[in-house]
Amino acid sequence: MDRKEILSKKKRIVIKVGTSTITYSETGNINLDKLERFVRILINLRNQGKEVIVVSSGAVGVGKNALGLTRRPETEAEKQACAAVGQARLMMIYEKFFNEYAQLTAQVLLTKESVTNKECRRNARRAFDELFRMNVVPIVNENDAISVDELSYGNFGDNDTLAAYVAKLVDADLLILMSDIDGLYTDDPRLNPDARLIHTVGRIDARLEHMAKGASTELGTGGMSTKIKAAKIATAVGADMVIANGDNIYTINDIMAGKRVGTLFLSRDNRKRLENRNAERNRLRRQTEGRTARESAKESAGENSKDAIKTGEKEKES
Repeated sequence: MDRKEILSKKKRIVIKVGTSTITYSETGNINLDKLERFVRILINLRNQGKEVIVVSSGAVGVGKNALGLTRRPETEAEKQACAAVGQARLMMIYEKFFNEYAQLTAQVLLTKESVTNKECRRNARRAFDELFRMNVVPIVNENDAISVDELSYGNFGDNDTLAAYVAKLVDADLLILMSDIDGLYTDDPRLNPDARLIHTVGRIDARLEHMAKGASTELGTGGMSTKIKAAKIATAVGADMVIANGDNIYTINDIMAGKRVGTLFLSRDNRKRLENRNAERNRLRRQTEGRTARESAKESAGENSKDAIKTGEKEKES
């Protein structure tokens, strides 16, 4: 089971782009060239008959710059105000680029209640289904302006988790997280030069989660651990998930072509298929090794028999 076999036939794809993917790290402003290339990639996926849903970060940073703030928002109210301003600007730019290809977009702002409350979840699913029927590209973000960290529902906390919940909500068969890291490593590659990229994850176990939590700031609790959480949500409902570096936005094309980039987390069904295939391969190998051993034993027995006959003949002659 190679990647091309798994990924090339996906039909409903959720793609999350992080703030570092679509903005300049030095200024926090939107990288218009990269965002335009990203939209072109999405249009090309649409041209192939695939449905795409975008989960886009960047609203708070864009709003902060638009409001002239020189520091990160410190209070929840400041963050919500920045998100409200930034989301409008971000959507305006997305819409401009999509309009060049006559592609309609829709802004979908979700709260945790949207996916955890049964009635809200049903309404949200109906809205997405209708957008797909109308050939509209949904652009999703958390509704930061009203989202609160309350006991009844809480908030998503990060867009990796939001993207996983969206994939679950719409029954997507692939979730792609574009980030600032090539994928999941055995250790923090910035601190350990011997850290190795893990290309495929079949089962998320305690050891894997420990590796993610052991990483430092960007790759750790604020980064990679949330991606592992997202992988658990997505793969449990049948979606494969890929973590890849968004520095080169064309990596999305490589993922869809089945190239060995990033880390692929196998869905529950694909994991079972892989395990069954590996078990069958091991069975055939053991069968072949057993047959070879028996043939070698027969040959050895034959040689010993010949030697015994020759020895007997020599004894008779003497």
